[in-house]
Amino acid sequence: MKIAVLGGDGFVGWPTALHLSDAGHEVHILDNLSRRWIDTELGVQSLTPMDSIQERTRIWHAETGRRIHFNLIDLARDYELLKNWLAEHRPDAVVHFAEQRAAPYSMKSDRHKNYTVNNNVNATHNLLNALVELELDAHLVHLGTMGVYGYSTIGAAIPEGYLPVGIETMGEETVNQEILYPSNPGSVYHMTKCLDQLLFQFYAKNDGLRITDLHQGIVWGTHTEQTRRHPQLINRFDYDGDYGTVLNRFLIQAAIDYPLTVHGTGGQTRAFIHIQDSVRCIELALRNPPARGSRVEIFNQMTETHRIRDLAEMVARMTGAKIAWLPNPRKEAAENELVVRNEKFLALGLNPVRLEDGLLSEIVDVAKKFAYRVDRSRVPAVSAWTKDIAPLINHDPEGKRLKSVS
Repeated sequence: MKIAVLGGDGFVGWPTALHLSDAGHEVHILDNLSRRWIDTELGVQSLTPMDSIQERTRIWHAETGRRIHFNLIDLARDYELLKNWLAEHRPDAVVHFAEQRAAPYSMKSDRHKNYTVNNNVNATHNLLNALVELELDAHLVHLGTMGVYGYSTIGAAIPEGYLPVGIETMGEETVNQEILYPSNPGSVYHMTKCLDQLLFQFYAKNDGLRITDLHQGIVWGTHTEQTRRHPQLINRFDYDGDYGTVLNRFLIQAAIDYPLTVHGTGGQTRAFIHIQDSVRCIELALRNPPARGSRVEIFNQMTETHRIRDLAEMVARMTGAKIAWLPNPRKEAAENELVVRNEKFLALGLNPVRLEDGLLSEIVDVAKKFAYRVDRSRVPAVSAWTKDIAPLINHDPEGKRLKSVS
């Protein structure tokens, strides 16, 4: 297939582009490189040294003989450029990662909230609009988030996207219907993913677009089979309080002898998936597109659930790190249970990578190798969900006062 990977320079986008190219597909990356500019804004860098996207694709071609094409396009702002590219290349499938992905970053200030909404929602709508205008029957695979469901405890498993309900009619009869599982976003970032869902529902119903929406859990790990092939193909590794995912953050904290930062009670239960499984799931979704005219296909792209404090205790046992209990900058339940259905990917042949000491040790080794690149002042999470919380969290376990970069 000819596949456009939107946001293919990012944390999940880059290993996905490599994985799909390695599988024999013709891959085109469309990206505005905004994630690199955000690093500059925040005064932080990937733990792993990252070459330019041009150098990364050059190395991939030198190693494999396969080309990955790069196109500098801002999906949210350059609608005509996006439309013209799609008209010229007419890909068979489009994988959409081109959204600002960090909940803490989306809550830093009013400017960051506006940026997240404008970037994420416009990028999604521009893409859908262009596909319709060009009458391009490309399968759209979108990377969403488990966060659209929220994290309240209701005592029932979260289904894959749709919820069967009984609606009482005026005649007091009950009509059975399936609806989107009620959205309950916990940040502006998560809210944009909920808005994506509604856009997908409309364009699938109104224009017959073939869309798969992947509600992904928290990604851990850094290496995939393809990124291991050459040092310059390594994936980015975020450790800072805005973009670092929780398990990766614990592992880098342990590697640099920094206390593991658990916010609140640590009783938040979250869904997780290894980066290798993430790229496998995307390929499985591409191989199994919905029929034209059918509803949006929704997968829960996760493999296991864990409480945050349990993860911290596991890493502490493995590494000898200490745990620091800090105020929670997020506005969320102190404790929650999370039971998630994920039978669809398992039925398609996914054999999940589970949390185990070997893979965790591999990440610690990466963290230790590049520990000299860590700015310890960027490790704590200081972006607050409400102004009332902000004064409580601007410190780190080492006793230093911090300021949020905005």
